[in-house]
Amino acid sequence: MDIKEIVSLAKIFLLDLDGTVYLEGELIGDMKNTLRRIRESGREIVYLTNNSSKTKEDYAARLENIGILEGEDKIYTSGDATAAYLKKHFPGRRVYVMGTEKLKESFAAAGVALSETDPEVTVLAYDTESTYEKLCKTALFLRRGTAYIATHPDVNCPAKACDVPDAGSFIRLFEASVGRVPEVIVGKPFRYMAEGVSELTGRAGRELLMAGDRLYTDIRFGAENGFSSLLVLSGETTAEMYEKSETRADAVLASLNDVVKYL
Repeated sequence: MDIKEIVSLAKIFLLDLDGTVYLEGELIGDMKNTLRRIRESGREIVYLTNNSSKTKEDYAARLENIGILEGEDKIYTSGDATAAYLKKHFPGRRVYVMGTEKLKESFAAAGVALSETDPEVTVLAYDTESTYEKLCKTALFLRRGTAYIATHPDVNCPAKACDVPDAGSFIRLFEASVGRVPEVIVGKPFRYMAEGVSELTGRAGRELLMAGDRLYTDIRFGAENGFSSLLVLSGETTAEMYEKSETRADAVLASLNDVVKYL
């Protein structure tokens, strides 16, 4: 299946943000025009990010500020998917979140019962407000045997100066310190995020096209959940990295901007 056929089947573009649409808030190339062309082709856009340090409302404000959020666009984060997972699989359970205050507020608003002292579940997110006290508290609860869930597996978050430690790095820290790894990781590439996306859009299979710059999250997300996948070489993955990888995308472009040729 060539890229034109892949794009023709897509009804929804699932767009990663960091490394795909922008880097540190700066749009990649003529991205505003690219997104406009996608919408004008009759397709919908869902901004789909594993970054759980910010809420859907935070992202809406950011995307509006840089001029790329339109009325029909949707936003879905690994934080949203994790809150939904908790409500479904741990209803009413007390949850400790190693995450930002905004993320905790969004969990509480979604009906998740938060606890700082006696949790039954520990959630590890991308905590850009992390302190040593938080690290110690998380380790304590994990040693006590709480259920252990991570919002997403990304080792680093893309940044201009250098990539910075993300939730995946903290997963490894607690594996070394406590000897535990999460029982469940919710975000891309795992099925819990895919289930949330299908519920959000009412679409499945190749009607959904995942475009992103990371092989182990974005591209595996497409491959393992039956969506089409489009690798863009504007972020983490280089052409050389892709050549050596066993993970294969349905199509590869230098930038998301190149997709306008196939709409």
